[in-house]
Amino acid sequence: MGATETNLAGFVLDYPTEGIPQDIMHLAKRGFMNYCSVALYASTNPAIDILLDVFRVEGGSPVATVLGKGFRTSAQNAALANGFLGHYEDYDDTHNGSGIHPASPIVPAALALGEQVQVSGRDLLAAYAIGVEVACRVGTLIAHNFRDGAENWHITNTCGVLGAVAAGGRLLGLTRDQMVYAFAIAGTQAMGVREVFGSMCKPFHAGKAAQNGTLAAMLAARGFTATDGIFEGPRGLVGTMARGHDVAQITQDLGAHWELSNAGLKFHASPAATQGFVDAILALRTRPGVSPETVKHIQGTTRQLAPAVVRRRHPRTGLESKFCYYHVIAVALTDGCAFPAQFVDARVNDPAIESLRNRIDMSEDASFPRGMCVITMELMDGTILTERVPHATGRPENPLTDAQVQEKFTALAAAVLPPERVERARRALWEVDQLSSVTELVPLMSA
Repeated sequence: MGATETNLAGFVLDYPTEGIPQDIMHLAKRGFMNYCSVALYASTNPAIDILLDVFRVEGGSPVATVLGKGFRTSAQNAALANGFLGHYEDYDDTHNGSGIHPASPIVPAALALGEQVQVSGRDLLAAYAIGVEVACRVGTLIAHNFRDGAENWHITNTCGVLGAVAAGGRLLGLTRDQMVYAFAIAGTQAMGVREVFGSMCKPFHAGKAAQNGTLAAMLAARGFTATDGIFEGPRGLVGTMARGHDVAQITQDLGAHWELSNAGLKFHASPAATQGFVDAILALRTRPGVSPETVKHIQGTTRQLAPAVVRRRHPRTGLESKFCYYHVIAVALTDGCAFPAQFVDARVNDPAIESLRNRIDMSEDASFPRGMCVITMELMDGTILTERVPHATGRPENPLTDAQVQEKFTALAAAVLPPERVERARRALWEVDQLSSVTELVPLMSA
């Protein structure tokens, strides 16, 4: 049995909740609130009804809840649906080192199993924080040492499933041997290709990570076996996706350094790669003489463009429009924001937005530090304006305030819940660590 597997299993199962630093528990609370915000808002989209229709047809023991819907179903189904909801708007968290969106696969697994065994709010937060450690430590190692082609897999699934099973295994009280097997049961279910970005399948990846992690924990608890070398084995998950790496880095400084501190919460409802450009265009929009009609050309530059976000100038759907630098910049300049309402079919098909997309170009500059975004704007009268954003709003270097996280929850939850319920849910989320059972919270999250 590999040292990495056993050490990580021991950390997941035995690290005391009271030993997690208070600042990390507070970050977990913020991340949980952020997850609930975006999941609730996404529950208004008809896409979730497709999943629920399948669940109704197939049935399932009603032990867990789909947020926003109040729909009771099996733990696996609830994890799938809630993971899908958390990532649907691409408005969830992002981990700097790996690019994983950790909350969407991890929180739903913890919620589904937490409802079933009625864990406390504090234990739920601890499981979430521990799950983030596992997913993001493995993900960072892989992302920095990708084999050729491995970057085409969606790391929110391939490593998010490990965080989901870690959270689930902790809440179910697995033995160390069971946890080692659970990692492998989860890891062998890693999936999700990036070609499907801009469709319902991208959030489906997060949902499947949550579902597969939930299933892996449940199977391991019942004696299901697997390899004991999913991390160290040459044909395991890490060996398949990375090369030239030191697997010992996964467990280095466990409990001393927490990856949750390296996860940011988005202010804008678009991919992480676009956030700095939105900040820049909103700043330029305040300059005298700047309007969509007066702009001749916009040049966006960053260190490395995200392939899935630069491949199409004119998106075909609202969901696809999030994954389009040209649309994100154009709609932010026109509307003065980049919230979910800016990424709907009507805005995609607006002739004025289309015209502006045609005046935008994107480029790379390898000399830029990571995260730097620059927009250079040329006006019709020849004026040249430039705005540089070293760290987008919401990144760990430039985090949202608690007030902003709360405002985001209030705004998004209001699409689903009546005002009085929004207020009760908001209070409960800030006080989740004081709840004796998560079953006290979940009913507040349904229309």
